[in-house]
Amino acid sequence: MAAKAPSKKAPAVDSPFRNFTPYKPKKKEAYMSEDELAHFRDILLNWRQELMEEVDRTVHHMQDEAANFPDPADRATQEEEFSIELRTRDRERKLIKKIDQTIDRLDQEDYGYCDTCGVEIGLRRLEARPTATQCVDCKSLDEIKERQLHG
Repeated sequence: MAAKAPSKKAPAVDSPFRNFTPYKPKKKEAYMSEDELAHFRDILLNWRQELMEEVDRTVHHMQDEAANFPDPADRATQEEEFSIELRTRDRERKLIKKIDQTIDRLDQEDYGYCDTCGVEIGLRRLEARPTATQCVDCKSLDEIKERQLHG
């Protein structure tokens, strides 16, 4: 039996959103202090910038790669690839809108608290999902209700 080759890990994605330093709160620091708000603002702005750059890359890619292939199968393949890219960009457009809404919440000093019950969402949850508007408990209850209603 041959020895297994060591598995290669995928290279780390160079993304400002994924490659941030987790915030380390100071002793007795108030939740959502100015430093914490600045930390999340940086995360959100970097994430937004990354998404906007991806939109630009897609536009240029589609302009550069658009070709009128004589073979119908090649044309269909290209159209399907463009369709998938456009669906992805549409989801990202919605995410950019949500990021903008979250930045507005930061500006209004209404960031980091659950919309449903008002408790602190928590630093680690917000770092995992900076656009979160609910604490883990309320989000879990919403997901359970959704599954019960829509099977």
